[in-house]
Formats: sequence, C-alpha cells, structure tokens
Amino acid sequence: MQSAAPVPNGPVKLGEHVDAVIVGSGAAGSLWAERLARAGRDVVVLEAGPAWTLNDLRSSQIWARRLKWGGTPVLSGGHDRFGHNMSTGWGLGGSALHHYAGWPRLHPEDFRTHSLYGRAVDWPIEYSELQPWYDRIQTEMLLSGDAQAEVWRPPGAPYPQPPLRTFRQGEKISEGFHKLGMRVAPAPLAILSQGVPGRMPCMYDGWCDAGCPIGALANPLVTHIPRAIAAGAHFETRAAVTRVLMDHRGRTEGVVWRDVLGAEHVQRADLVVLAASTVQNVRLLMASADGRYPHGVANRSTLLGKGFSCHIVASVYGIFDEPLDNYLGVSAGQLISQERYAKNARGKNGAFGSHQWGIAPALKPNDLLGIANTRADLCGSALTELLERDGPRIGTMSAVCETLPGPARRIELAGVHDANDMPMARIVNTLDRDALGLYEETHRQGRQVLDAAGAKSVWNGGMAMTHAVGGTVMGKDAANSVCDTYGRTHDVPNLIVTGGSLFPTAGGGGPTYTIYALADRASHHVLSHWSDYG
Repeated sequence: MQSAAPVPNGPVKLGEHVDAVIVGSGAAGSLWAERLARAGRDVVVLEAGPAWTLNDLRSSQIWARRLKWGGTPVLSGGHDRFGHNMSTGWGLGGSALHHYAGWPRLHPEDFRTHSLYGRAVDWPIEYSELQPWYDRIQTEMLLSGDAQAEVWRPPGAPYPQPPLRTFRQGEKISEGFHKLGMRVAPAPLAILSQGVPGRMPCMYDGWCDAGCPIGALANPLVTHIPRAIAAGAHFETRAAVTRVLMDHRGRTEGVVWRDVLGAEHVQRADLVVLAASTVQNVRLLMASADGRYPHGVANRSTLLGKGFSCHIVASVYGIFDEPLDNYLGVSAGQLISQERYAKNARGKNGAFGSHQWGIAPALKPNDLLGIANTRADLCGSALTELLERDGPRIGTMSAVCETLPGPARRIELAGVHDANDMPMARIVNTLDRDALGLYEETHRQGRQVLDAAGAKSVWNGGMAMTHAVGGTVMGKDAANSVCDTYGRTHDVPNLIVTGGSLFPTAGGGGPTYTIYALADRASHHVLSHWSDYG
C-alpha cells in the first residue's frame, strides 16, 4: 500500500515563482529545503515518488522493497552490470529513508588519491575543510559510536550518543579479528542508542532496510522534512521533473515536471537545486539539451556522466558451534573495522583501494544480505534443512570495497524514452584490475577472520555493487569538472547539484554522511552569498 495522504505543507504555493526549487527529497534535498526555508526563502521540493509517512513503514522484506527505486528503469551495460535499484530510493525521503545508517567519515587520503597514489583524481577540498561540517551534522543527527575505539578515525568531535549494543554474533566474529591482530570498534551509526523527545531508541530488530517506523534511524521523515515544512517549504510528491528550463542569459529559470496523470507543469525559481540520485541528476541535465546546449545543460566540459564509481560489497558467512542471536542488531552491523583501510596496504592480485568491514549485521532468511541468497546451490528441502539446522549459528560480515572511476565507467542516455517522453539512463560499468583484485583480497581476508573466530564452514556471498557516485563531479577548474566545491555548476550560475554525483572518488565507506556534510557546507555558503546565486 502506498500512502495516499497529501504532505502537510507550509504556505508556499505550488506553481508560483519561488526563491528555490529542489528536485528530490532525500538526504541532500531535505537538508537543503530545511536550511533555505528556515532562512526565510520560499522553497518548493519536487519528488517523483509517493508521499511516505512513518505509518507506511513495515518491518518486512516485501514492504522494504517498496522504498526502493520505482521510477523509470535504469538500464545497465558494460561487463560488470550495476544493480541500480537496491540502493536508490523511491518517494519522500529518498534512499535515506531506507539507508543502513552506517556513517564513517572519509579519510584524509581519500581526498588525495591522485596526489598520493597517481590514481584517479583529487577532490577539490581537503578533509580539514569538511571536518567541521562532519562535526555539525553528527551533532544534529545524534550519531552513536565510540570515537576513541575507532583508532583509524580522522580528527573530529566525539559522538553525541554512546554506541549501540553488541550481541553474541558481533562478539564471536570480533574474536577472529583480534586473533589476526586487527582491531574493531562499535559501528558509527545514525541510529539512536538513547531516546529523545519524539523518537525511540533502537530496538535491535534489524529492519533498518524497511525504514524504521519508530524513528530511531535518522531518516528524513523524522529529521529535515518536518522541520522544512514547519518553516514553510512545500513538498510535492508524484512530481517527475523532466527538464531544466534555461533563459537567453544562460541562467536557469526553473524546471518542467509532470504529475501522475501526465499533465505538464512549470515551476519557476531563482535557484534550482538538483538533489535527485546520482543517475537522475545526470539524466536530467543530459535530457535538458537543446540547440544552445547540445550535449546537456552544464556540460561545456563534456564530462557530464563521466567519473562514475561505486562500491563492491564482499560478504562472507560462517557456521559456528553455538547460537549467535544473529537476528538481533542493525542492518549495517554491530561493529566496524577499518584496520586495513590504507589504499596501498594490499596483497597480490593487483588490488588497490580502501575497504572497511561491517561486522555482524542482523541476519534475515533471504533478500538483502540474507542466508538464502548466498546459497543459490540449495533449494527446497536442502535449503530448509540448512535454515532449520544451522540458521541460528550463522555469522556474517560484509566489506565495502572502493572502486575508482575510469573510461569504461559512465552514465549515459539510452536510445529509448519513458512514458513522460524523457530519455532513459544507462549505467555502463566495467571493473578494472584494481577493483577486482581488492574484492578478491577482501574476500580472502574475510574467510581468514571467520576461520580464526572458529567457524566450521565458511563461504562467500556473490558480488554486489552499491552506492553510485560521480557523474557531475566537482572540481576547481571548469575544464575538468562539472561543478565547483559547493555544487554550483561552472556553466550555469544559479544551478546547484548536490548529493553523491559530486564525488570525484568513492572512498572506502558509505557515502551518506559525506553527502550530508557537503550539503550543509554548500547550503550555508549559498545563503551567505545569496545575491551571487538567486
């Protein structure tokens, strides 16, 4: 069931000229809406998906799928096809509605991959420039964790909430890390370990992927969206933006969107903020091409869609001699290890890049990170026997492995159109030797850890890819990037891009925390220099 209730909006009226129109209501879009509205700006947010509320969220694998991408299909190409829908959101709150809330910071070396290693490109900012914004966001979002235990963590303020609990699965697997001389720490999570007014603490049922109806997980429905609406922002759902409008001066004057019945509307604004997913940001700019902008809006550099990268997920499973209470915990895992995060600390196979382990996630029978999906060789009674006999004794962990952008990786328009007559997008993805070697090396390391922890049977899950980033990459020079460090496109002075599509490289951890920090930094800058943008 999809929510039929309209969003309870503020006084801003849809269709009237406003200060800012924001495309997308996920992590970055909801933060931008709240920041601009609270500063007194008239804001309209256009969201392609439905108007979810907390009452629509159900702790169920089937219901969780409704929060995943449900818009125009994204095609895939290349040797290593990227599964787009799993990590992309659909509806109010975007992918931040169902994210796992594992929030590590990027490391200083992640910002200097080219300078330090001669690979890919550098970010146009250093870690030190983003550190205060990481600190601001973690205070606002009430992160839980233990900064002292994260011996690898870059400089930053301690977490405002203590870490979540560790259960037997986490304790058992951590024994393997310790025997191999590797340290673990409580996972840094945007999940409440202690309740606050209006939000309950985590109940450890492991349904983060279903959106967290109690509000323990910091999804936009309990953070920025209600505050944005209270400040006067208008959120319009089922509003599919199809084109960025440009004027004769080379500035944007708003966007065109279609409602659920296919009727076309125009929303004019002084400032346009593209806060859709990585793929949809690129798609919209490309689809807005016309005679004056033949390769897409903000694409004078011809780099639009280039610089795509993602993470490979390397999962490992083992059967132990004792029950592990593996149904308890959170989706991201109880513990984290970045002990071997350094990009050049690799073995054979040509491996290069950073990775981190998410240890002891709450385990489900099937679906994402579930048992059944990892044993495709078993079905029927054989699978039932495994689940009944060994299900409670299975321990697992997953590594997020960095991949670097390259010429065989991009987002492009396909030669077909959707029901709104908008070109569909395609992700072309072929992994290089660095990425495949890192994936293999990480799997080998994971098996060693579970063996050392006492697992009697160990196996690897299949390759999965997640966290699409890049495509509107930021940089200091208009010749080699699409946007500046605040997401302002080099070509269009009142057009902002925000979200993961700005990332020059992916680093070795989930992107959501960094997306929030970048959005906070950029929105503060725009509000402080409004006359340069609006």
